[in-house]
Amino acid sequence: MAAVGSCGEWFISTCGKKLVAIHSKQDREPFVFDCSSAEKKPKNPKEENNSDGGGSEETGSDKVLAFTVSSSGTLVALTDDSKRLVLFRCEPSWQCVSIRHRWVVRRCTALMFSQAEEELIATDKSGDVYSFSVVEPQREGELKMGHLSMLLALSMSTDDKYIITADRDEKIRVSHLRSPYNIQSFCLGHQQFVSALLVPPGHPHWLLSGSGDGTMKLWEYESGTKLQSWDLKDLEETPSSEGDKQKNPTVCRISSSPDAHHVAVQCERVSTLQFFTLDQESEQKLAPHSRLSLPHCPLDMTFDSEGRLWVLMDSSDAPLQVYTHRGDSWECDAESPELIRVTEAFRPHWETLEASARSHNRFEHLYKVSFDNVTVYLQKKQQRLEEQQLKRGRGQQANGNKKAKKTTSESRSHSSS
Repeated sequence: MAAVGSCGEWFISTCGKKLVAIHSKQDREPFVFDCSSAEKKPKNPKEENNSDGGGSEETGSDKVLAFTVSSSGTLVALTDDSKRLVLFRCEPSWQCVSIRHRWVVRRCTALMFSQAEEELIATDKSGDVYSFSVVEPQREGELKMGHLSMLLALSMSTDDKYIITADRDEKIRVSHLRSPYNIQSFCLGHQQFVSALLVPPGHPHWLLSGSGDGTMKLWEYESGTKLQSWDLKDLEETPSSEGDKQKNPTVCRISSSPDAHHVAVQCERVSTLQFFTLDQESEQKLAPHSRLSLPHCPLDMTFDSEGRLWVLMDSSDAPLQVYTHRGDSWECDAESPELIRVTEAFRPHWETLEASARSHNRFEHLYKVSFDNVTVYLQKKQQRLEEQQLKRGRGQQANGNKKAKKTTSESRSHSSS
């Protein structure tokens, strides 16, 4: 998975099997962690000798699946498809906190540090949520809660009171972090899987969500109240072509500027970013602001501490761009010294990543296919009725012909007598 993040003045990206951290202000040596050369998971005899013959999960390829940065910008964690969970400290220099890497039970879909930075929350594809201690980095994870379907997105309240999880079955669940069996609310309204969540800074009671149904919604999550909903197709500057009218854009990333005034929304395989503004005092709390057309499809994006937007794109020539808000629009800073420094250090790692791995669609297989059995049944029923009417018509015609022949023969017999 290709993704980007900001950790203080460090620009962080994951590409394939590597996590690469580059200082944007100083000519410091980049930090590179390669999962393929990291410690391998010890074999479990119980898994090898599984009595039901099912065995364990397939062998991983060491590709990074998710990473996250703590709110203070001093901690980073990643997980890969070999089920490693690695914890790093960024300042004063990069170091791996876990002497021996920890392992997750199932492949993870999302990671997030608590605001107190005492624990790391991980969600996995089987629907479970685990908590890992940051203070005791060698301690095994603790199962906190679970959903009945794959978990796709994760967020937390700014006071660490609530954990917010979203799954493939369109549900957003708000649970108490210390007692996850105690569910505070559900935020229901999406028509497809929920793929992105964000509690915007400065708005501790609000939640932004994005989905495969192509909508952005604003919630008051403690009560589960939906405040607003925007269909992203309605905000397009040019109407969709006939072939795309049935396709909803999948929201894959929601990112907020540090002051929470600007919210950027990225959709899978769409070469534009939609911006919203958040204003608690306004009647329209979540308002569309502008759209930014990009030269290539974005793979991920992040705001830095200065409010600039870094965009990672599916391009070998210019994989990174930086955009600054000036006046009423977002402008590209192609000559930014930070961009030039980061791109030069980042490009060698990016060039080794295959194009298929860069542009992989993470959500295509998550759409549910609905079957309209009622319509098919009614069509078949109508067809049977028409066939029956046709047979009756033929039968009546045949009977009429028989009666006519009988009448004719009787007339002939009378006339001959």
